[in-house]
Amino acid sequence: MDWGMKNRLARIIKEDGRCLFMPIDHGYFQGPTSKLEKPAETVKPLLPYSDALFVTRGTLRSCISPGESIPIILRVSGGTSMVGKDLANEGITTSIKEAIRLNAAAVGMSVFIGSEYEKQTLLNLGNLVNEAEEYGIPVMAVTAVGRELEKR
Repeated sequence: MDWGMKNRLARIIKEDGRCLFMPIDHGYFQGPTSKLEKPAETVKPLLPYSDALFVTRGTLRSCISPGESIPIILRVSGGTSMVGKDLANEGITTSIKEAIRLNAAAVGMSVFIGSEYEKQTLLNLGNLVNEAEEYGIPVMAVTAVGRELEKR
């Protein structure tokens, strides 16, 4: 593992091997979410208790002060909202170049195991890991288990 990857991981994962990150990325697919109508007001008092934030670039740009020192795990996948046919139909929406420009400590995306889009989300993950590794950026996969898996 190269120095950049180790440095980014050390920003997120503390010396005791643990990390408590605050995910505030649900508004993009769940629609209006209680207590996240004004994310900056909700998040700011919780920052001292979080090791990292998992956010979309829109929330990062509009709600998180550039002066904050908390590491950012940037959500780089997205798709249809709650009004769409299937939330699992996601693609990569934010480039690694953008993640670097936003000084992200890591990037994250969803994979949907057991859904119609399982293969595509796993291919997206593989491509993201390949690209991120070139720049020493850790990748976090958020795993969602689909209804189809329950039928197996």
